[in-house]
Amino acid sequence: MTQPATVVIGAGVIGCLVARELAARDPDASITVVDRDAVGAGASRRSAGLHLPRGSTPRTRRMSAYSHAYYADLKLRHPDAAIHPIGATVISCRADGDRLGGGYLSQAAPTPVDGVPNPAISVPEGSRAWRIAGCHYADVYQLAQAVAAELRPRVRFLEGVAVTGLASDDGTVTVHGGTSERLVADSVVLAPGPWLSAPAWQDRLGPLGLRVKKIVALHIEQRPDSTDEVVVFDEDDAFLLPLIDRGHWLFSYSCQEWDVDPDALPEGLSSSDIGAARDCLRRYAPGMADACGSGRVFCDAYSPDREPLVRALDGAGRIVFAGAANGSGYRLAPAIGSEVADLLHHQGSEGVTGDHQYV
Repeated sequence: MTQPATVVIGAGVIGCLVARELAARDPDASITVVDRDAVGAGASRRSAGLHLPRGSTPRTRRMSAYSHAYYADLKLRHPDAAIHPIGATVISCRADGDRLGGGYLSQAAPTPVDGVPNPAISVPEGSRAWRIAGCHYADVYQLAQAVAAELRPRVRFLEGVAVTGLASDDGTVTVHGGTSERLVADSVVLAPGPWLSAPAWQDRLGPLGLRVKKIVALHIEQRPDSTDEVVVFDEDDAFLLPLIDRGHWLFSYSCQEWDVDPDALPEGLSSSDIGAARDCLRRYAPGMADACGSGRVFCDAYSPDREPLVRALDGAGRIVFAGAANGSGYRLAPAIGSEVADLLHHQGSEGVTGDHQYV
């Protein structure tokens, strides 16, 4: 039997950055990260990894600003990190840059421009284009792997270990694993991504009103060049991202298929997935729409108020949920990690509120 001080359940980008934050705040803490698969192999592997400096509420704007600075520092300290700065344009019918959808931060400095650099993408009548600064995209799977490599052996990673139960008693939490592994911890952080209905924690998460939505992104087999930018379609909650390092484009749009089970999703894209994405993209780039035919499909967890949830699930504050980032898990993961560390430090039972102070 081992006795780590904290067990983090889930080794996606949120779980890895929670572990990194806990280790940074207390070099002597004992931390174990457990995942039923491999590091970054779940929703993080399928993430578009787009970071835009924005937030729709005061709290998410603070979280976005914190994460923006965090990733800039990470890239500065680790130049080889899979983080790629990129220009960005937002197409919107809003006439005021301060009122663009998503609440762009001052770091984004929205500036009106005449159009999009790529001639294949047009601005519909009644809309205008805005230049946005401070954006990047990341290979989230590679980044999670790199963070785990940085943390080892300071942090213990148990991959391929499914958690089958949680029990809180006598000031500790016992984590039971499917391999007969048993961990006794002072605290446990649940960062399960869209796997909200696992028997080990379903009863604790059920009352929170969390939902899981299907996410679809199509690959466009046209090669972007180094001058291409991400284009955000404000009214459609969609974006077109040039994956310059991979040699193709990615188009993400807002799918409205809710309450899905990540383990029950059908393999691959359906014809309706492709058709809906093409219909959306055709309004802006018909030539690209015709080149959509493959891509990725998975799901994300959403909260009722569309803010990430960081909350203690027991009266002693020993079991904490971190996630439901509403499709922004990568973008807000550093701030989520900071909130988790604060909550565990204070051992509160009400979770972190908008009064959290980022430093």
